[in-house]
Amino acid sequence: MGPVPVNRWAGPLLRAGLVLLGALHVSWGIPAVAAPRWFFDHFPGFGQTWTAAYPPFNVHLMTDVGAAFLTLGALLLAAAWLADQRVTRVVLGGVLLFSGIHLAFHLSHRGTLAGGGLVASLVSLALGVLAPGALLVLTRWPRA
Repeated sequence: MGPVPVNRWAGPLLRAGLVLLGALHVSWGIPAVAAPRWFFDHFPGFGQTWTAAYPPFNVHLMTDVGAAFLTLGALLLAAAWLADQRVTRVVLGGVLLFSGIHLAFHLSHRGTLAGGGLVASLVSLALGVLAPGALLVLTRWPRA
Protein backbone atom coordinates (compact mmCIF):
# COMPACT_ATOMS: atom_id res chain seq x y z
CA MET A 1 0.00 0.00 0.00
CA GLY A 2 1.44 3.35 -1.05
CA PRO A 3 1.19 6.72 0.62
CA VAL A 4 -2.17 8.42 0.94
CA PRO A 5 -2.62 10.83 -1.98
CA VAL A 6 -2.55 14.52 -1.18
CA ASN A 7 -5.94 16.19 -1.46
CA ARG A 8 -5.58 19.93 -2.02
CA TRP A 9 -9.19 20.53 -0.92
CA ALA A 10 -8.99 18.65 2.39
CA GLY A 11 -7.19 21.44 4.28
CA PRO A 12 -9.45 24.32 3.22
CA LEU A 13 -12.60 22.21 3.72
CA LEU A 14 -11.40 21.14 7.14
CA ARG A 15 -10.60 24.69 8.21
CA ALA A 16 -13.93 26.02 6.88
CA GLY A 17 -15.80 23.23 8.67
CA LEU A 18 -13.99 23.95 11.94
CA VAL A 19 -14.79 27.66 11.68
CA LEU A 20 -18.45 26.97 10.84
CA LEU A 21 -18.90 24.50 13.71
CA GLY A 22 -17.00 26.80 16.06
CA ALA A 23 -19.14 29.79 15.14
CA LEU A 24 -22.35 27.76 15.59
CA HIS A 25 -21.31 26.55 19.03
CA VAL A 26 -20.32 30.07 20.12
CA SER A 27 -23.61 31.46 18.76
CA TRP A 28 -25.51 28.96 20.92
CA GLY A 29 -23.28 29.43 23.95
CA ILE A 30 -23.42 33.20 24.23
CA PRO A 31 -27.20 33.50 24.68
CA ALA A 32 -27.32 30.43 26.94
CA VAL A 33 -24.79 32.06 29.29
CA ALA A 34 -25.92 35.69 28.93
CA ALA A 35 -29.69 35.10 28.91
CA PRO A 36 -30.42 31.54 30.07
CA ARG A 37 -34.18 32.04 30.35
CA TRP A 38 -34.39 33.52 26.85
CA PHE A 39 -32.29 30.64 25.50
CA PHE A 40 -34.53 28.09 27.20
CA ASP A 41 -37.71 29.69 25.88
CA HIS A 42 -36.54 30.39 22.32
CA PHE A 43 -33.82 27.96 21.16
CA PRO A 44 -33.31 27.31 18.27
CA GLY A 45 -35.56 30.13 17.06
CA PHE A 46 -37.47 30.32 13.77
CA GLY A 47 -40.68 29.54 15.64
CA GLN A 48 -39.21 26.42 17.24
CA THR A 49 -38.71 26.00 21.00
CA TRP A 50 -36.82 22.74 21.36
CA THR A 51 -35.16 23.44 24.71
CA ALA A 52 -38.44 24.50 26.33
CA ALA A 53 -39.81 21.05 25.42
CA TYR A 54 -37.75 19.69 28.34
CA PRO A 55 -39.10 21.55 31.40
CA PRO A 56 -38.61 22.75 34.01
CA PHE A 57 -36.31 25.72 33.36
CA ASN A 58 -33.10 25.67 35.40
CA VAL A 59 -30.75 28.66 35.21
CA HIS A 60 -27.79 26.59 36.41
CA LEU A 61 -28.32 23.93 33.75
CA MET A 62 -28.78 26.48 30.94
CA THR A 63 -25.64 28.35 31.99
CA ASP A 64 -23.67 25.09 32.11
CA VAL A 65 -24.96 24.16 28.64
CA GLY A 66 -23.89 27.58 27.39
CA ALA A 67 -20.45 27.14 28.95
CA ALA A 68 -20.10 23.77 27.21
CA PHE A 69 -21.10 25.26 23.84
CA LEU A 70 -18.73 28.20 24.30
CA THR A 71 -15.88 25.89 25.26
CA LEU A 72 -16.43 23.60 22.28
CA GLY A 73 -16.75 26.62 19.98
CA ALA A 74 -13.51 28.14 21.27
CA LEU A 75 -11.69 24.83 20.85
CA LEU A 76 -13.01 24.39 17.29
CA LEU A 77 -11.92 27.92 16.38
CA ALA A 78 -8.51 27.35 17.99
CA ALA A 79 -8.10 24.14 15.98
CA ALA A 80 -8.91 26.05 12.78
CA TRP A 81 -6.40 28.74 13.70
CA LEU A 82 -3.58 26.39 14.74
CA ALA A 83 -4.06 23.98 11.81
CA ASP A 84 -2.30 21.23 13.79
CA GLN A 85 -3.57 17.77 12.89
CA ARG A 86 -3.24 16.36 16.41
CA VAL A 87 -5.04 19.31 18.02
CA THR A 88 -7.76 19.14 15.37
CA ARG A 89 -8.30 15.41 15.93
CA VAL A 90 -8.52 15.81 19.71
CA VAL A 91 -10.96 18.71 19.43
CA LEU A 92 -13.15 16.93 16.85
CA GLY A 93 -13.07 13.78 18.98
CA GLY A 94 -14.35 15.78 21.95
CA VAL A 95 -17.09 17.43 19.89
CA LEU A 96 -18.05 14.03 18.48
CA LEU A 97 -18.28 12.55 21.99
CA PHE A 98 -20.43 15.43 23.26
CA SER A 99 -22.66 15.38 20.17
CA GLY A 100 -23.06 11.60 20.22
CA ILE A 101 -24.13 11.59 23.87
CA HIS A 102 -26.46 14.54 23.19
CA LEU A 103 -28.07 12.71 20.24
CA ALA A 104 -28.41 9.46 22.21
CA PHE A 105 -30.24 11.28 25.00
CA HIS A 106 -32.70 12.91 22.62
CA LEU A 107 -33.34 9.67 20.75
CA SER A 108 -34.67 8.18 23.98
CA HIS A 109 -36.17 11.34 25.58
CA ARG A 110 -38.57 13.36 23.46
CA GLY A 111 -39.80 15.83 26.05
CA THR A 112 -42.96 17.43 24.70
CA LEU A 113 -41.65 17.51 21.11
CA ALA A 114 -43.71 15.78 18.42
CA GLY A 115 -44.14 15.79 14.67
CA GLY A 116 -42.00 18.11 12.59
CA GLY A 117 -40.33 19.73 15.58
CA LEU A 118 -39.15 16.36 16.86
CA VAL A 119 -37.90 15.28 13.44
CA ALA A 120 -36.12 18.60 12.86
CA SER A 121 -34.43 18.46 16.26
CA LEU A 122 -33.24 14.88 15.74
CA VAL A 123 -31.98 15.65 12.24
CA SER A 124 -30.04 18.66 13.52
CA LEU A 125 -28.56 16.55 16.33
CA ALA A 126 -27.60 13.82 13.85
CA LEU A 127 -25.90 16.46 11.69
CA GLY A 128 -24.07 17.51 14.85
CA VAL A 129 -22.54 14.02 14.90
CA LEU A 130 -22.01 13.64 11.15
CA ALA A 131 -20.29 17.00 10.64
CA PRO A 132 -17.42 16.52 13.11
CA GLY A 133 -17.15 12.88 11.98
CA ALA A 134 -16.73 13.98 8.37
CA LEU A 135 -14.17 16.59 9.39
CA LEU A 136 -12.30 13.95 11.36
CA VAL A 137 -12.09 11.86 8.16
CA LEU A 138 -10.61 14.89 6.37
CA THR A 139 -7.73 14.93 8.88
CA ARG A 140 -6.51 11.67 7.36
CA TRP A 141 -5.46 13.36 4.10
CA PRO A 142 -2.07 15.05 4.00
CA ARG A 143 -2.29 18.73 3.16
CA ALA A 144 -0.99 19.99 -0.16
